[in-house]
Amino acid sequence: MNMKQTNFIITSAAFVIVIAGMKVASTILIPFLLAAFITILTLPTLLFLNKKGFPKGISVFIIILLLIFLGGTLSTLLGTSISGFSSRIPFYTEQITNRINWLIELISGFGFKIPKSTMNEYFDPGTAIQIIGNTLSGLRSVLTNTFLIILTVLFLLMEVSEIPTKIKKAFPNSSDLFKSIKSFFEGFNRYLVIKTATSIFTGIFIFLWLYFIGIDFPILWGLLAFILNFVPNVGSILAAIPAVLLAIIQFGFLKALFVVIGFLIVNIGLGGLLEPRFLGRGLGLSPLVVFLSLVFWGWVLGPVGMLLSVPLTMILKIALENNSNTKWIAIIIGSDK
Repeated sequence: MNMKQTNFIITSAAFVIVIAGMKVASTILIPFLLAAFITILTLPTLLFLNKKGFPKGISVFIIILLLIFLGGTLSTLLGTSISGFSSRIPFYTEQITNRINWLIELISGFGFKIPKSTMNEYFDPGTAIQIIGNTLSGLRSVLTNTFLIILTVLFLLMEVSEIPTKIKKAFPNSSDLFKSIKSFFEGFNRYLVIKTATSIFTGIFIFLWLYFIGIDFPILWGLLAFILNFVPNVGSILAAIPAVLLAIIQFGFLKALFVVIGFLIVNIGLGGLLEPRFLGRGLGLSPLVVFLSLVFWGWVLGPVGMLLSVPLTMILKIALENNSNTKWIAIIIGSDK
């Protein structure tokens, strides 16, 4: 076994150990990862305030106040809506069971016999509603770490201006590494700002659409659409499922179709037209890798891992690019555009 093969085996083993450690420590790791990406998102605001003559301490204080306000508002809205939804789960379970029985009888009228026991075997409405409730509760549990996240953002913002200098001192002969990191932060910041803007618009549109249709808890589904819009490829589908299901429970299949149309309008308009135009080639990852990273980081870190799958994979790509033994992997997972 030559040295190159040995290095590859050692690198692979180290990667497996790190991922296993991240999975075990995900509860502790998630707040710090969220804080890091919130810091990147707020960095342009910090630089803008500094250019306007505000001292760094005052600039950071203003940003932290904004984050406390936004975090508190988000936690309150989500907490209230999730509690209300959870209290109505038994009612929704009963209603969707009635809808399914009605559908079975309708199909039976055309000569197709579907035993109710068979339907219940493959689809348990109570379980489906409970899964939605548990997922929302898990989202609320992440928000309970708001104080820790904001405190971490505070320290990161105070230190962020010194990070480039520290990297240059730590790696004096690695100019390519510094360029890769700088390119990543510039690209990721652009990605995050545009994605946040489109996600806010998506959330507002879905809230208003569902409100005028009359769906219960439109604020909850608007916030869910905002959050899940950060999940590549499948986020919009996941956001639509509970709203469509609730429309079927409340009003039947016709209004559920209007809910589907609303999600299609906003996702085709933003996700299919505006986002590609402003994001351009994105962050240099192939579509297949984006999807696989979604699954992988979701397995490692849960729902938050799905939200952060793109930036986490980009960090991994930079690490692979700057190691001669693994550079070929970075080329494979990168986009050819």
